Amino acid sequence: MRIAIEAQRLFREKKHGMDIYALELIRSLQQIDHKNEYVIFVKPDVDDTILNETSNFKIIKLDGGFYPKWEQIALPKAAKEAGCQVLHCTSNTAPIRCEIPLVLTLHDIIYMESSYSRILSGSATPYQKFGNIYRKLVVPHLVTKSRKNITVSHSEKNRIDKLFGLQSGQQMNVVYNGVGKHFKPITDKLELKLAKEKYHLPDNFFFFLGNTDPKKNVKGTLKAFSEFLKKTGLDYYLVIADYEQNQLLKFCDEIGDKSLIARIILTGYIPNASLPAIYSQSKVFLYPSLRESFGIPMLEAMKCGVPVLTSNTESMPEIAGNAAYLVNPFKHEEITEGMIKMVSDEHLRTDLIQKGFMRHSEFSWEITAQKVLELYRKMGAD
Repeated sequence: MRIAIEAQRLFREKKHGMDIYALELIRSLQQIDHKNEYVIFVKPDVDDTILNETSNFKIIKLDGGFYPKWEQIALPKAAKEAGCQVLHCTSNTAPIRCEIPLVLTLHDIIYMESSYSRILSGSATPYQKFGNIYRKLVVPHLVTKSRKNITVSHSEKNRIDKLFGLQSGQQMNVVYNGVGKHFKPITDKLELKLAKEKYHLPDNFFFFLGNTDPKKNVKGTLKAFSEFLKKTGLDYYLVIADYEQNQLLKFCDEIGDKSLIARIILTGYIPNASLPAIYSQSKVFLYPSLRESFGIPMLEAMKCGVPVLTSNTESMPEIAGNAAYLVNPFKHEEITEGMIKMVSDEHLRTDLIQKGFMRHSEFSWEITAQKVLELYRKMGAD
């Protein structure tokens, strides 16, 4: 069987959750499947050495303009011309008109929900707003059109089933994400020193992977950290990755604590390969998101031996299990209380770290790839 995999943004320099999913899935399929043929479709970009071809994996750099045009016109045409029998689209959307049977990974339907739209309206970028409009238009068609649908947690599956009223014929297959093999506690002193110097890391800090998506709860996290400093007087900093200073200044002004800026380190974008050395030096990893369909960073932190504070809603309890400190993300007071407990209670820290090591071992990209491969094989048998 010849299988096409859409990995449109794989070669871009700054990769995020769905890009990592596509990359790790393809790499793991390369390890376990030497029988089927694969054609990986990507847009040309700067990071084109991140993935190598193998004897049965061919990479095609496909031009095609802005991503809706690339996806709706260029991709299905190229997949057909390449003689592919299955097209797996990995990032929530796919071509509506496609002669090849589709597999769709629908990571989430956050953009379809009115509650999230209200959160989004005030702080999303124009690019994010356009992307959400595009998804709203195409996803309802794809859910019933795709031969196989994949989502990444039972929590998200329940939301998708409820929204679209799916019957057994259009069922969602839950396939958990994994966590990269390179995530581990870093003990090499030179590696830790270089990361500390490069990203200006302080001795004591909370680590937070922020971005401009409102679901990340940056404002609530800042309010919680401000209260943490006032209540404890401890010499702690908040290290935030992938966030812009102008938005940070705006939020600090809104919460009435401009002095907070002096306690925040903005690292800029951190490549995935560099994250373990930062996780390993943090005291606590903060992940109090308002809405997530999975939450790979929680597992990354656990694998690096760092205690995790996350939300008690959506998919976070499902993925974290009993290996994280859970809070209501809409109440910054609970986040503050959790932060205080996690730096002051050594027994709690040790317990969470030990449970985290046990929890992350249940997730791997090899398991993800094996389950996806089983779906491909069923497509061939249908």
